[in-house]
Amino acid sequence: MIFDRQQLEAFAAVIDKRHFGEAAATLNVTRGAISQRLKALEEAIGSPLVVRDGNIATPAGEALLRHIRALEVLEADTLQHIKPTGTPRPRVAIAVNADSLATWFEPCAWEIAKRNVALELIVDDQDHTLPSLARGEAMGCVSTSSEPPTGFRAESIGTMEYECVATAQFAQQYFSQGLGLHSVLGAPAVLYNRKDGLHALFLERLLDFKVKGYATHFFPSPSALLAAIENGVGYGLVPCVQAQPLIEAGKLVSLAPAHKVAVDLYWHHWETAPSNAQAISDLVIRHARQVLIQSPQLVDPAVDEDTSIV
Repeated sequence: MIFDRQQLEAFAAVIDKRHFGEAAATLNVTRGAISQRLKALEEAIGSPLVVRDGNIATPAGEALLRHIRALEVLEADTLQHIKPTGTPRPRVAIAVNADSLATWFEPCAWEIAKRNVALELIVDDQDHTLPSLARGEAMGCVSTSSEPPTGFRAESIGTMEYECVATAQFAQQYFSQGLGLHSVLGAPAVLYNRKDGLHALFLERLLDFKVKGYATHFFPSPSALLAAIENGVGYGLVPCVQAQPLIEAGKLVSLAPAHKVAVDLYWHHWETAPSNAQAISDLVIRHARQVLIQSPQLVDPAVDEDTSIV
């Protein structure tokens, strides 16, 4: 079948705005026109595309949204070749974890934004970025998963290491006898948010069993989390690239130097992509491999590498 462009635009606007009225305003049409176009598209496809309670995409809608995003980038790429200046900037959304954005990805994002695109960064925990890709909300993502969704590729880009740190005063107050179960249960930990499973993994590998019931503070930004630790609010896991200078300066101490947490990261992107989208993927992969820890031989994306403590 041949898709109707106005119907596709209406559907994408409803998903983007999560609201029929706002979608209508975006496209400068009436709300009734949006409803009619969406209904006609669903009838043509033979499947509901939007869950009206919340205006989110159904599985069929997610597949269609991925097609629309790829089509938008492809059209912009074609126009760029025909008319290099004055062409509209396509929306390019990338899902990335906050620690990557705060350490190695930010300069990469600046380079992407300077291209002929409108960049949107979707920030989430590294274990939760992949759904944005599957839902069609992003064209690429940084994830801990080595298994790509259908229609995508996953390429190993390196390993990010984390160090468990605190101030010397905090360590003396809570961990004078080391990181045992009793001291862990009595010391407040600083985590990114409730999705953050890194601290629990660290304690489980350190003590050889799952630990529950310890106090946690949540600071949902890498800079706020690090500042909280520096100010003695608690102890926690920080990327080594951030922690090491502070340890060397005497501002923080490593609580378990032999138990760093190594998180393998993968870049997920379209299997078949327009040249401008492929150029963005190449840029991300190249930059990541220059900054992140690399194994002697690049990890095969098809091989599942679990998060581990080294």
